[in-house]
Amino acid sequence: MAAAAAMFRSLGDPVRLLIVQHLLSGEHRVVDLTAHLGLAQSTVSAHLACLRDCGLVTARAEGRSSFYSLVHPELVELLRAAERLLAATGDAVVLCPTADGATGVSR
Repeated sequence: MAAAAAMFRSLGDPVRLLIVQHLLSGEHRVVDLTAHLGLAQSTVSAHLACLRDCGLVTARAEGRSSFYSLVHPELVELLRAAERLLAATGDAVVLCPTADGATGVSR
């Protein structure tokens, strides 16, 4: 379960989810993503590094540019399932006091 939790944490950042959403349409360079998202290059690069380290995206070098894409098509299915689950639960997850990881459960 630890690996699954780590994967979900990597997708738990809104910026990383936006990046993944843009990559659903195909390869993008960092400069493309910064333009789409209105974020600093360093911010986008840091989030891409996290997603790459988790094995969710890959980079392909072409000249001086790197083109990022999703590694696993299953990620599309996961995001669609999450959207269906969110539609079914409404605002419950947003209002959940423990959704940020502060469960109060001691280990």
